[in-house]
Amino acid sequence: MSDEGQTGLESEHNNPRHIAIIMDGNGRWAQKRFMPRAMGHQSGVKAVREIVEYCAQQDIEVLTLFAFSSENWRRPQEEVSLLMNLFMGTLQREIEKLKNNNIRLRFIGDRSAFSESLQNMMAEGEALTRNNTALTLIIAVNYGGQWDLCQAFRKITEKILAGELSKEDINEQLINRYLSTAGLPEPDLFIRTGGEQRVSNFLLWQLAYTEMYFTDTLWPDFDRESLEDAIKSFKGRQRRFGHTGEQVLSRSVKFNF
Repeated sequence: MSDEGQTGLESEHNNPRHIAIIMDGNGRWAQKRFMPRAMGHQSGVKAVREIVEYCAQQDIEVLTLFAFSSENWRRPQEEVSLLMNLFMGTLQREIEKLKNNNIRLRFIGDRSAFSESLQNMMAEGEALTRNNTALTLIIAVNYGGQWDLCQAFRKITEKILAGELSKEDINEQLINRYLSTAGLPEPDLFIRTGGEQRVSNFLLWQLAYTEMYFTDTLWPDFDRESLEDAIKSFKGRQRRFGHTGEQVLSRSVKFNF
């Protein structure tokens, strides 16, 4: 293991500022119960509601949920249609609740593939909650980390061609400004449910120093106790960002993230 690995020492962190989750296992949850996959996705929505409520109560600043990847279009058309209908129905039911609970809603991903009505609903939800100041809930839909980097590089290239930037201006901070997550803290804790141990093209740039947590729990069964376990694991890690453990423990290093 490299020197960037975990030490098991308790960190000075309280709750993570930003939690990012791949919600995996809805279909398998339903299949284990001899139910249609649709039932798993519906149960997954209930889990989303519980996790959002918990994060708001615990003063987590940002929660990013990977709802639909750019690769998920490859699934059977029937399932894709069901997911789109479920997405729209959930938005219709939940937007007002988010507004009333001071939760800001934001979407990242390529919206152009969605119906006009769904795009309008997404924009409406963002507008209605724009001034909310508690938890920021990020929903990644038709999102891919490679897409995110490509769209950022296209925007930067346009600025260079227009004479507004030069190639010498390109650095990590500039790229961050053009990613879909611009203005947000980078994820502190990444969680993937369902037993798989990969990031699946999710927030590829943003996860550079994120603590990873994988669990076999299928998403519909992932509740506040499950999240508490993940946060407890996070709190027990020492985050070095390239420094030595001794530097961190001596408080000689200041992290400004």
